[in-house]
Amino acid sequence: MAEPPLAIDSLHLRLAAANGLIRRRRSIKPEQMSDEAVDPMIVGNILENANWAPTHGMTQPWRFKIYEEDGREKLAEALQRIYRETTPKSGFKQDKYEGIRSKIFAAPVVIVICLARQESGVIPEVEEVAAVACAVQNMHLTASAVGLAAYWSSPAFVYTDEMKAFLRLKKGDLCLGLFYLGWPKDKENWPKGTRSPIQEKLEWFE
Repeated sequence: MAEPPLAIDSLHLRLAAANGLIRRRRSIKPEQMSDEAVDPMIVGNILENANWAPTHGMTQPWRFKIYEEDGREKLAEALQRIYRETTPKSGFKQDKYEGIRSKIFAAPVVIVICLARQESGVIPEVEEVAAVACAVQNMHLTASAVGLAAYWSSPAFVYTDEMKAFLRLKKGDLCLGLFYLGWPKDKENWPKGTRSPIQEKLEWFE
């Protein structure tokens, strides 16, 4: 008589699914993305999942400005101008200046990551930044789930007053970087990742 099939433990299935998704996440740079369009439905799901990040006091401080297609021209021009205006002549690099534009147009979708500061300031700023970072992680995970390349970039000039003026941010608000999104040129070879052992980063107290 044949042995009955082993029962599948739903808890372990859910854990395996979470492990697989989290450990699959990669930062894939814009130059590694193709010009293939990203379905608006997918972009919408990525943004909706960002909206479900943890948030102290339900302040939900994340704000996103999405640039696609011809809208990227306005962003590229602004970023190049801001880099030129905020960089000392001794530190200005022409290849970096030109690279700003090429990166913007390498990705079909560029999302500017912003933080809307709570007016009362009751919640510490560091916790608001952490909430936005959690939202971006949700975006990264959703992108990885469907095979999209994603990259969070934070060049120094995104933290300037000039950048805040371009984005029309209010006093206390912040820009925390650019989130590039697109299909990888090489869909068959997802990048491998490494981490040092978690045991090196733990202290147990019993």
